[in-house]
Amino acid sequence: MTWHVDDGDLRAYARGELAAPMLWSADAHLMTCGRCREVLASVGEPVDAGWERLDAELDAPRPGLFERLLLRVGVADHLARLLAATPVLRRSWLGAVVAVLVTSVLAAQTADSPTLFLALAPLLPLAGVALSYGPALDPTYEMAVVSPVHGFRLLMIRTVAVLAAGLGLDGLATLALPGYGLRVLAWLLPALALTSTGLALSARLGPVLAPSLVGGAWVTLLLAADAHAHGATATLAPFTALGQGVAAAVAALAGGLLFLSRDRFDRLQGSAV
Repeated sequence: MTWHVDDGDLRAYARGELAAPMLWSADAHLMTCGRCREVLASVGEPVDAGWERLDAELDAPRPGLFERLLLRVGVADHLARLLAATPVLRRSWLGAVVAVLVTSVLAAQTADSPTLFLALAPLLPLAGVALSYGPALDPTYEMAVVSPVHGFRLLMIRTVAVLAAGLGLDGLATLALPGYGLRVLAWLLPALALTSTGLALSARLGPVLAPSLVGGAWVTLLLAADAHAHGATATLAPFTALGQGVAAAVAALAGGLLFLSRDRFDRLQGSAV
């Protein structure tokens, strides 16, 4: 054998700094060359470590389209991977949301009232956030638990991503109902109120029970408001000016409670491992 790995490359190999394709050549050569293995041993690097790096490089999953977009806009690679693994940011969930919104928009145009759309739109962000966090509903929960991210910060990262997707789709659906004017935007404050309340209660009740109770309370409120409405086309109480003010106050209060209980999410996260 007349060729050997350069001593400088061996030192880089030992430090884990040798890049492919030279890394692959060095790995193959070290398997058959005792001299180079002795030089490598003198700097304290076992051959198995190089194979482990090579295996990790070959086995690393290739980023998908959504993850590549996140990386392109400057999101850190570990956060991009966590967001890309969020179940409710995948096509199946987003497709279901679009189907629900299309159905409610068509119903609003047929019934000449946006009530169904206004009732359903606030529930979608709440459901999305609930499905994006917690061991019962998130198949990637174990990966999130071992990530070097504070539990509350991880929750907020996923919440912002899910809200951006959910509110964005709600907003696009709103554009399909131009005949109702600003009245069709009455879903926005209730959506923020429901989501923030569900998150605040999740610290004590868990990521399944809390959103379920909040969603049930919203449906109950709408049924009660409908029972006291005057006429089939009357505006329900949650979508009046007073109802919007109450929703804004609830959202602000729940946001404050969520911040105060932020440390509970680390204990909730650790208890489910």
